[in-house]
Amino acid sequence: MTDDHRAYSSTLVDAEAERSRGRHVCVVDADGFSKLLKRRPAPCLELRRAGAGRVRPVAAATTEDRVLGRPLHVRQTGRRLSGDLTLDLSRLDKATTAHEATIGALIAHLSRQDIEACTYAPGAPEFDAGWSRGDEVFVAEIKSLTGAREDQQIRLGIGQILDYTLQLRTAFPNTLIRPILVLEKPPSDARWAALAGSVGLRLTWAAGFPGI
Repeated sequence: MTDDHRAYSSTLVDAEAERSRGRHVCVVDADGFSKLLKRRPAPCLELRRAGAGRVRPVAAATTEDRVLGRPLHVRQTGRRLSGDLTLDLSRLDKATTAHEATIGALIAHLSRQDIEACTYAPGAPEFDAGWSRGDEVFVAEIKSLTGAREDQQIRLGIGQILDYTLQLRTAFPNTLIRPILVLEKPPSDARWAALAGSVGLRLTWAAGFPGI
């Protein structure tokens, strides 16, 4: 180490020196470099003391940046070859297609409000979609109902989004985290809306997405 007191390498010492002279030098880690190679944006890191006297580059990010990741896009769904498991795999593909169709509809719905839907940030729980409005950060789990038992899908979605919300509220106690369960279509039983409201969860569905 060139700087034993701060445990800086010579590269970090040079970068900090250039920054102090007003010539900003971007610092990225291995993950950031990988993003750049994939033509994706990478956060510029600042230098901060870590445990045991070591210094590591960390992102100078807002809470929103640490919850929300890159812009959300619809993924292409695959096709399966026919065979002995045609029925089960067909249902699986339909569910996946319905899931991505719901994501696409949500992205379009938010875009009409000038809101960008995002993925989760590195290290954050793997929610399906997230966005911010004012000082609130919304995180959503999306569940398709095609080819699946509605009650199982909704119960699974409720458990997932409540778990993600608890993790985020624990990590960012000063951030207003708002959980949302997004369904492919309206549920057939009205009890789900009552259940969601009782645990502080917003329930909505395509294509109109009431309440968001």
